Amino acid sequence: MRPDRPFFSQADVQSKAALTVAAQAAAAAVDSEAVVELVRTATQIPSITPNEKEFANWVGEQLSDICWNNVSLFECAPDRPNVYATTGQGSVGLGSGQSLLLVGHLDTVAVDDWLIHWENDSRANPFGAHIIDGEIWGRGVADQKAGICIIIEAVRAVRRAGFEISGELAALFVCDEESGQPNSGVSQGMKAAVSEIWADSNSETRPSFAIYTEPTTSAIYTAQMGFLIADITLHGKSAYFGKPELGVDALAAGHKLLARLWQHSEELSQVPSHDLLGEAFLLVTSVSSGGNIAVPGRFDLSLIRKLLPSENLDEAAASIKQIAHMTASDTGTTAEVVFSAPRNHQFGGTPDEIETSHPGVLALADSIVAVTGQKARIEGAPYWSEKPFLASLGIPGVYFAPGDISDCHTPFERLSIEELILATKTLAHFISSWCPLQQIPKGT
Repeated sequence: MRPDRPFFSQADVQSKAALTVAAQAAAAAVDSEAVVELVRTATQIPSITPNEKEFANWVGEQLSDICWNNVSLFECAPDRPNVYATTGQGSVGLGSGQSLLLVGHLDTVAVDDWLIHWENDSRANPFGAHIIDGEIWGRGVADQKAGICIIIEAVRAVRRAGFEISGELAALFVCDEESGQPNSGVSQGMKAAVSEIWADSNSETRPSFAIYTEPTTSAIYTAQMGFLIADITLHGKSAYFGKPELGVDALAAGHKLLARLWQHSEELSQVPSHDLLGEAFLLVTSVSSGGNIAVPGRFDLSLIRKLLPSENLDEAAASIKQIAHMTASDTGTTAEVVFSAPRNHQFGGTPDEIETSHPGVLALADSIVAVTGQKARIEGAPYWSEKPFLASLGIPGVYFAPGDISDCHTPFERLSIEELILATKTLAHFISSWCPLQQIPKGT
């Protein structure tokens, strides 16, 4: 349940009334046509990991207007810039009062699936940003060009309404969030940002709240799962099929390994399920072995493990290694285990959760109600993204943006224009409610 609101003095009430007027004005000042064109233009700029540079430059240009005091691009790797901008009274660190950090990632996944599925169709160009039945289609339109564009337009709307931010607001857009491309997808951009921006800061000079604009269908995601990806190899000994006793069958050993891993996944059902995230589990995603007319000398397997906030990533990894090495010992093979997707942890990505009663969550929920007339939905992220990096710095936050993650990474990625506009208005309303404002003098 929502906690009782604190008691406000008459001065507080008057101040809150002024903030409400400002927030409503900012939401009303959102230019619907402009944000649609922003998203379409952004989608038309390819930024498949690790080729984010052109799009990063475009984002930097969009932020280099009167709305932002400082805009910088800094590289996380050669020709792979992050974008960082601040406005208001804050400096690089931010931190005092109700400061705000808005975050997004610049890269998208590849387009091979799109090109195959839509060959000879009007949607064949994955960067076409076509409007079909009130939706914008294209690779990255929801994941997450829209999230970046609603930040740009929401801040412009605040100024268009006659206000400027006198508190502390920052925007950070990073490379290398997506996985799937060689030598990438390990959060190089966020790691560089943490080191570059907040390495010498403390809890008092860091933002008090963050919104990472991954697609959430405009719900507020307060919790996210953790994960690890393990690549397991069992090494046996190949032998001619007519003399199998001379070999060590890695495929047979792999059969036993699979059985134990699936049993382990069943045992994970004993972990108390999470109200927003569901149950922990393990999913085997690929296996390979054999190929010659011989005893298979090698077995390869990949798996992904979902973790809940109540679980420990080190312990989860240790369990996987134990199962692999126990199987190797029982079958006369040797086991090699590699955790191939390190993010904010050497074995993967940690889970994260913020209390639904956090003031930032409550304020964002109020903005959703004010703009849409609908009760805010509090849900859990069915994905892992980079908010745990911020949580480890003591920066609490949520995910919020238009778009459905179920359509992302598929040939059906698209974005409802109506949802895009409402989400932009909601963000403009929230920024004006959360960040201290001052009226822009007339004539300036």
